Amino acid sequence: MAINWFPGHMHKARKEIAEVMAHMDVVIEVLDARIPYSSENPMIPALRGDKPCIKLLNKADLADPAMTERWVAHLEQEQGVTALPVTHHKPESIRRLLVQIQDILADRNLSARNTQAMIMGIPNVGKSTLINILAGRKIAKTGNEAGVTKAQQRIKLDNRVVLTDTPGFLWPKLNPPSCGYRLAATGAIKEKIFDYPEVALFTVAYLGQQYPEALKARYRLTALPDDDLELLEDIGRARGTVRKGGQVDLEKVSALLISELRDGVLGPITLETPEMTEREEAEAREADERARIEKEEKAKLRRQRARKNRR
Repeated sequence: MAINWFPGHMHKARKEIAEVMAHMDVVIEVLDARIPYSSENPMIPALRGDKPCIKLLNKADLADPAMTERWVAHLEQEQGVTALPVTHHKPESIRRLLVQIQDILADRNLSARNTQAMIMGIPNVGKSTLINILAGRKIAKTGNEAGVTKAQQRIKLDNRVVLTDTPGFLWPKLNPPSCGYRLAATGAIKEKIFDYPEVALFTVAYLGQQYPEALKARYRLTALPDDDLELLEDIGRARGTVRKGGQVDLEKVSALLISELRDGVLGPITLETPEMTEREEAEAREADERARIEKEEKAKLRRQRARKNRR
């Protein structure tokens, strides 16, 4: 089942961003370093136009460092984009942003006014925590849930940078569908929107292929079964999420697995690679094209039947 979440306040946030974008000098997009592609909002390029963009790969301490290096190189292939891994555990990595902004805009005459920067990102990507570090005080509300920031606010930082904070927003259709599962697994989507066992099965299938030793070490498994459901049940038995009669409680083990993934208990993990997402994107385009052709053929048949009925 596809996961989507685009409530009315997100549509409003996008419209408000579009209204003030013309006044911005630079755009800062906060990504989740564990899912740089899935957390990269496809609506932002159209909003920012040709303005320079700094992509912050936040929560880099939770991501696979080797994979983060690959993602930085991949993201910087886009014209006008600079990518920086950051984590609130290393505030200096975040404060480098102010110097980076000045370097990017060095060829512009901004001596007579403040630099206008806009920060954007998906829900629960850690944007408010980054802002508080940049401001040197608690100015943005934080919370370990999606959708904490509700309205734009302007914050004056050092180096004569004025930062416009914006509410986190997703996009109307999470495509490829795998993006929705990864966003759910990392906490960007409200829990009432998705089914925990479904997301856990998607996640454990990837972890079993890419990070088998992390699963073995955390859950004391000597071997991993090929079947994803069986693997999730083995984790449930190892962690004691078993009902009377010996049946694994799938809801409990799924919530436990996702919670430990989010908290970094399984170790530094990245849930996607550039090659994987390029393949998924191509498959999604093909699926959309097949659906379009099928829709046109059905519409054609309906028109033909209607003409016959009129005769």
